[in-house]
Amino acid sequence: MQRPSFLIGAALLLTSLPAAAADLSAVPSGAYAEDDQHAYVIFSYTHLGFSSPQVRFDDFEVTLELDSEDPEASRIDVGIDVSSVDSGVEVFDGHLMGGDYFDLANHPRITFESTAIEKTGENSYDVTGDLTIRGRTQPVTLATTINGAGEHPLKEIPAVGISAAGTLLRSEWGLDQYVPAVSDEVTLTIEVEMLLAGGQ
Repeated sequence: MQRPSFLIGAALLLTSLPAAAADLSAVPSGAYAEDDQHAYVIFSYTHLGFSSPQVRFDDFEVTLELDSEDPEASRIDVGIDVSSVDSGVEVFDGHLMGGDYFDLANHPRITFESTAIEKTGENSYDVTGDLTIRGRTQPVTLATTINGAGEHPLKEIPAVGISAAGTLLRSEWGLDQYVPAVSDEVTLTIEVEMLLAGGQ
């Protein structure tokens, strides 16, 4: 199959661009917000020992108050619209939004607010924060990697790429339906490209 010439040209352009460094000193301190086209919040669990479903949220915001000289003084917060849950199965989405789980009617948002950031490696940090689900707040630590930091080669503004993941026990938020057939342990994953607010 012959590839369209514009795709070949785009591929050549992208391969010629320099890779972003992970050194946060390459970007200025300030407020960053997620690039909606390159941001993902996903949770997974074990179902009957047969599979590990991946469920995402489609509507959320991530904000980063970055101190590039002292990253441990930074802050990152996440706000999630419960109604945007997407398992790929409409009936199950309704169940997740119901009273047995996220209880959309009474608790329309899930939030994570960082309380501490600790450097654990050259480009890695433990981000600890308060995760609130169904009005109940518990601490969670996310192992976080800075994938890249620098001027975005296409948008031409400062950008930071972040991968974060952690495990939690859903029963701690009162979400204990069908444990242990459906695992109590849930993995939360956040993949996000952050752009300097205002593009300055």
